[in-house]
Amino acid sequence: MTKRDVPPRWDRKMQQRLARGEAAALGELYDRFASLVHGLAHRVLGEERAADAVTRDVFAHVWQHPDTYDPRQGPLRTWLAALTNRLAVQRLRTTGTAALARGGPGTTEDLERTVHHASVAARADYIVQSMPAPLRAALELAYFQRRDYHQTAVDLGVTDDEARRRLRLGLQLLSTAHDTEAPGSPPGIGGAA
Repeated sequence: MTKRDVPPRWDRKMQQRLARGEAAALGELYDRFASLVHGLAHRVLGEERAADAVTRDVFAHVWQHPDTYDPRQGPLRTWLAALTNRLAVQRLRTTGTAALARGGPGTTEDLERTVHHASVAARADYIVQSMPAPLRAALELAYFQRRDYHQTAVDLGVTDDEARRRLRLGLQLLSTAHDTEAPGSPPGIGGAA
């Protein structure tokens, strides 16, 4: 294993603590990632109670099966995001299929389209949350506050060229939201996982 392949120390230690059954480790993990998990679940499901249930399911899975996370495969954050997406999409499909079976509106194609759009939206949220702060700040200024690259540069205290570079890199990362196999993306986030 090369130095680049070595997982972050916190992720390794957390996985080991969870595998030993340390309840405090689960609490720390929850404190650190509950908002990410809940936010992604809510983005897919669009409903608070369903997102709460998926959040509970994610952390219950982590507690019951800590060895399913392999630190050598990537960051714990990414694994949790992928697990959240998988469980949220599964719940969306299950409830959508049940509604169709009861004679609800739509078709299975509509359901799959909904699942796909929800997964892409959740992946885009994950990308924005995970990108380096300078890129995220530039995108937020340009797109939410409608600043042009020059105004963004002034607000960030950087050159125009640096502002353009940050915007370009941020948009390149965000454009991978539709890719199911984008480099560095959480597995299962993208298409209808």
